[in-house]
Amino acid sequence: MAEDHVVPPAAVPRPVGPDRERPILLVLRARGIGGFATTVPALRALDRAFPRHRRILAGPAYYGELLALAGLTWEAVATDGPHPPPWDGLDPPDLAVDLHGRGPQGARALAALHPRRLWTHRDAGETAVRGPAWAEELHEVDRWCRLLSYHGVVTDPEDLRWPAPVGGASPAGTAVVHPGASSGARRWPEPRFAEVARHLRGRGLRVVVTGSAEERGIAERVARAAGLAPQEDLAGATGLSQLAGLVAEAHLVVCGDTGVAHLATAYGTPSVVLFGPSSPRVWGPRLDADRHRCLWAGATGDPHSDRLDPGLASITVDEVAAACDDLLAALPRAWR
Repeated sequence: MAEDHVVPPAAVPRPVGPDRERPILLVLRARGIGGFATTVPALRALDRAFPRHRRILAGPAYYGELLALAGLTWEAVATDGPHPPPWDGLDPPDLAVDLHGRGPQGARALAALHPRRLWTHRDAGETAVRGPAWAEELHEVDRWCRLLSYHGVVTDPEDLRWPAPVGGASPAGTAVVHPGASSGARRWPEPRFAEVARHLRGRGLRVVVTGSAEERGIAERVARAAGLAPQEDLAGATGLSQLAGLVAEAHLVVCGDTGVAHLATAYGTPSVVLFGPSSPRVWGPRLDADRHRCLWAGATGDPHSDRLDPGLASITVDEVAAACDDLLAALPRAWR
């Protein structure tokens, strides 16, 4: 998975032909896969509201691939974190939209490009303009739709579905187990993931373990402890499109609060998601409650800590296995 991949920024191409006359709409969202997925309804709303604009999304380099997977015809420009994207002498944006986060960094980065209009939250710092105040407990999808609604853009927070990727990659009856996460706080213990993988295999499912190249060690240990064949350890062997194909065609996904959970939501794939320092009320599936099970101890903490979150640590193998069984039993017959 490419969530943590960093590529040096590249400049936005200079406009040619009809693009010379088109005003620019620039959005900043320099987060991971989950950060991208939760802004898809907002990006689609901006598509509908500004069809004549040249639409550019500033974020990690792999956002170009995610835009294609989500069916969005935006340009992507790489920027590392909430910094101004390389602008290469282009005219200032007609509209810049800060979908990055609460702090002032995103608003300042966009303000540095001198846009004609800047949409951000009212409390995003001295560069902020008219906008709504930040609401702490909003779901991440609703947060950005609310910002656009404040400015009169019609949004649909449930517009989260992605088109089926070309060439599905999962044989029938496959369960995807994704044990990795970008921080230790959100990483459920490997031996427990292995026990869940064994349980799912006992249910007759083919189990594959996924992860980024950096997570190969985690995936290898989980797969080995679960008694899986070497070819069922796919960590580091899939790009974003291949990972999306696996999730889209899978029978079930089991993972922590990470980007793969948001892919499951985007494709309507049944999932069991283990939450720790972050609340599923903010980062959980925004639709299809019958297809997803979120396990959470009810307390929040630091999602960037290197130490396993106590709430996540309190979730047992039996609870996860029971959630898998409950979900599989509740699904329509076509999913069983």
